[in-house]
Amino acid sequence: MPYTMKPDEVFGLDIESTEYLQDHVQAADRWVLNFGPQHPATHTTLRIVLELDGERVARCTPHIGYLHSGFEKLGEHHDYNQYVCTISRMNYVSPIVNDIAWHTVCEELFDIDITPRCKVIRTIMAELGRIQDHLLSIGAAALDLGAFTGFLYGFNEREFIYDIVEYLSGQRFHPDWTRLGGAWRDIADEEVFRRMVKEFIHTRLPRAQKDLENCLNRNRIFVDRVKGVGTISREDAIAWSLSGPVARASGVRHDVRKSDPYLCYADNWDGEGAEAVKFNVPISTDGDSLSRYLVRLAELHESVSIIEQLIDDIPSGPIDSLADSKLRIPEKGEVYGSIEGTIQLFELIMHNRGVDAPVGEFYGGIESPNGELGYFIVADGTKYPWRTRTRPPSFVNYSVFAKLIEGHLVSDVVAVLGSLNIIAAELDR
Repeated sequence: MPYTMKPDEVFGLDIESTEYLQDHVQAADRWVLNFGPQHPATHTTLRIVLELDGERVARCTPHIGYLHSGFEKLGEHHDYNQYVCTISRMNYVSPIVNDIAWHTVCEELFDIDITPRCKVIRTIMAELGRIQDHLLSIGAAALDLGAFTGFLYGFNEREFIYDIVEYLSGQRFHPDWTRLGGAWRDIADEEVFRRMVKEFIHTRLPRAQKDLENCLNRNRIFVDRVKGVGTISREDAIAWSLSGPVARASGVRHDVRKSDPYLCYADNWDGEGAEAVKFNVPISTDGDSLSRYLVRLAELHESVSIIEQLIDDIPSGPIDSLADSKLRIPEKGEVYGSIEGTIQLFELIMHNRGVDAPVGEFYGGIESPNGELGYFIVADGTKYPWRTRTRPPSFVNYSVFAKLIEGHLVSDVVAVLGSLNIIAAELDR
């Protein structure tokens, strides 16, 4: 026999009370649906418990914790260079941006000024990572709503960005390219690199953008599925601390590249009076899923503009500001070809000596494709951080999902979720 609660056990209410009857009647007409964690439209390990009134969402409870990554805890056992291998896995859609974000923040902590050459190459790669992320976000959002062709338009061109990343870093998916004060290696051949980037931004990407716009912008099915769906006001976007395209689609004109500029987004980035790169910050005021799509589409054009301003003027000189320092991890050729390189590697890695950070607490962040990606570092004067706390944009943006989806249809869940572009590795740190 099923257990039946007595009247005084039901939230401490009298079963005859108006409040209990209203709750009971509402609950009787609802049923619970599990959406995920293994679902093709979640793109990742997300579980969403939906309480449905017919086909409309009466209540939504997001659940996280299915990835079990422990990324932040790993930061306490890796030094400031080693941790980049973990950082790049927090956003597996555009991992090169994570590499750049981590070491840009660490260099502020250590008060290290990287070389102009490094700043330019990092800026170019950061914008390529933004394009890479937005192409998948737009394509996957289209796929969720039935536009498989739109997904192919976006996904195919990402492969060429992987070619560029592989040429630069030697690794295709998780580059782990940056190091404190620079990078683990310079560009093998600058002309080849320049040619690859130009071919992508001048030939391949414009064609993909045009195909995406033709496929989706005036597609009645796609527009009807996203217009007016998952709307959030500017005031609510600020109150929920949203950032990136999600916030800018609601009229919040905030971009870390403008408010707290770094790399080539800042004036005098080369120490000789060089002006910051010029770009616009696209915004919308509707705050719905369509606006989030359009903002990302506009940001593709701005990223191309930034790359065009830099690609022909990559400064000469070293890429590593610690090139003559004993704090730099030597290249493989030095390790295998000289006793000095072997000893330096032994001292830094095997003898457990590294770059000792100044004692203190520090927070810094950059504008990642999904919003403000920041790191709060507690340094205790050793080679390892005492604490590494990540401020991931996906985690903050995902917090508003339950509010956005209430009152919408079950079919709208995939539209809203796709417009937020949630990365699970940024949730389960």
